[in-house]
Amino acid sequence: MFRKVLVANRGEIALRVICACKELGIPTVAVYSEADRHSLHVRFADEAICIGPAKSALSYLDFTKIISAAEITDADAIHPGYGFLSENADFAEVCQACGIKFIGPSPEVIRLMGLKERARAAMRDAGVPVLPGSDGVLKSAEQALEVAAAIGYPVILKASAGGGGRGMRIVTNPDELPSLFAQAQSEAAAAFDCPDLYLEKFIRSPRHIEFQILADEHGAVEVLGERECTIQRRHQKLIEEAPSPVLPSAERERISEALRHAMRAVGYTNAGTVEFLMDEDGRLYFIEVNARVQVEHPVTELVTGVDIVKTQILIAAGHRLEELLPSPIPIRGHAIECRINAEHPETFAPSPGRITALNLPGSIGVRVDTAAYAECVIPPYYDSLVAKLITHGRDREEAIARMRRALEMFVIEGIHTTIPLHQRILSDPDFIAGRFDTNFIKRFQAPVTQPAGSAR
Repeated sequence: MFRKVLVANRGEIALRVICACKELGIPTVAVYSEADRHSLHVRFADEAICIGPAKSALSYLDFTKIISAAEITDADAIHPGYGFLSENADFAEVCQACGIKFIGPSPEVIRLMGLKERARAAMRDAGVPVLPGSDGVLKSAEQALEVAAAIGYPVILKASAGGGGRGMRIVTNPDELPSLFAQAQSEAAAAFDCPDLYLEKFIRSPRHIEFQILADEHGAVEVLGERECTIQRRHQKLIEEAPSPVLPSAERERISEALRHAMRAVGYTNAGTVEFLMDEDGRLYFIEVNARVQVEHPVTELVTGVDIVKTQILIAAGHRLEELLPSPIPIRGHAIECRINAEHPETFAPSPGRITALNLPGSIGVRVDTAAYAECVIPPYYDSLVAKLITHGRDREEAIARMRRALEMFVIEGIHTTIPLHQRILSDPDFIAGRFDTNFIKRFQAPVTQPAGSAR
């Protein structure tokens, strides 16, 4: 087992990793920026080192400072959490060169999965269904026009090295493709230092479904079922649940078997998530792999009983999946997660500031993952996530009822949060019936008002 694990992250995920390490008896090191000096992950780690000012580029994204912190504290492993350096192949490579275990996939696999078109090709070769699209990176707008004509409009241009909606453009006709190609290429170059684009068939009203993967370093791969992540805004998830209310068990098994083969073929290790779009006819198509633990991993933990973060650490220490997981993986009941963000619930404007009062809900079937506390400050420099509220029930109806109760009892004062938005969604008849696609959230957004005297 590791002597000491350095947690190269902040907020609730840093605290989550520290909890897993404590249960395994592993000492931890927290790194923090000056803005996070009073954060809970700093308080509850065994050691803590300040690595720079608030700006991420000078602290949480600085390889040299994080590796130096590991060496100074004699940490022999680093858990990157999600975001920041979690999918940075260069960082994983530096860890390897310094004799520090990176708790995640190998640098080679992270690099492969990060290049979306290469990941598509790997999945296609393994028999995983992939959306019709370009065969590799597009060389020009002219080539994009040829591919789009062959598969039919609408299509979507995507950054090969990207994610989170950046470097993406939906194209509905050939006349607009050249200008949108140039826009997407420019945005991709600015965001990811790589202008490469590929093209896929665009599904107008999709659902977003992802499968949780765990793979050891001895060739074993297991799939822990799927999560429904369709409720999202601008490609950022708001609510997740497991299992999906619309995926038949036979399709779950078919995709899971294909993914076991695919991930074994690419040499995948540790935790990861394979994301799919579901079309209007219920067909699944691969879109990308997230080579890290996901924000929404708790819903899978609650329905399977598997501690994903602890399993990540044990896999990295050389354990075999057969020692760590039940067989077969159980799916018990239903779980839902609401991301509570420091944002205005109608305009989505960021709302950093001091939390003046806080009450966390509890009782049976309720879990709260957070690093917030009364009088703590939510800084303006990072992601707006304040807490993850997760409920579990014997079925989806009970999980929803518990979530509605828990949201009523969740009090955060001093800042705006998305709690009122979640309350409206959880009471919506279509959500309750499981009838939704990725356009669902638009009905809950505040209408755009025009300035007085403006033309109509």
